[in-house]
Amino acid sequence: MQELEKLKYPIGKYIPPVKIDDEQIQLWIEDLANFPQEIATITSSLSDADLEIPYRPDGWTVRQVVHHLADSHINAYTRVHLTLTEECPTIRPYFEDKWAELPDGKTGNIHLSIAILKAIHERLVFLLRTLNANDFERTYFHPEAKKEFTLGYLLGNYAWHGKHHLAHIKSTIK
Repeated sequence: MQELEKLKYPIGKYIPPVKIDDEQIQLWIEDLANFPQEIATITSSLSDADLEIPYRPDGWTVRQVVHHLADSHINAYTRVHLTLTEECPTIRPYFEDKWAELPDGKTGNIHLSIAILKAIHERLVFLLRTLNANDFERTYFHPEAKKEFTLGYLLGNYAWHGKHHLAHIKSTIK
């Protein structure tokens, strides 16, 4: 059981700092800025057979993980914009497991999702670098969690999310 948990969460679960300060925000923004290139680099020499290897028993394949990252970070981009333009918007959850089973997630070319990640992150990082500290205190409501979160929390969660799945890919191709 502990082995499976380590495979699921190779860098641990996301635990936000008690206080999210400007220094932490800037580190997370840099993580997001660097992430697409890290994914592109680590997957650049993988064969189609490599992309079909699951990162854990009953887990997604490397291909599905890459496509999931694009799907998820498109949602992050939308959630950031909603949080900045509405008063405590309710975000829309999605069934990531079902998205991963769609034909584009199961068999699609990962370079399309990497291109999406590059574009989304470039645009998102540009926006994030223009914000002030108060902007990161803005909130959104997550209906599954039944609670409000700050934009700062969201930023940290997606910076972690990229590293989390990067670790899945790294452990799979070792």
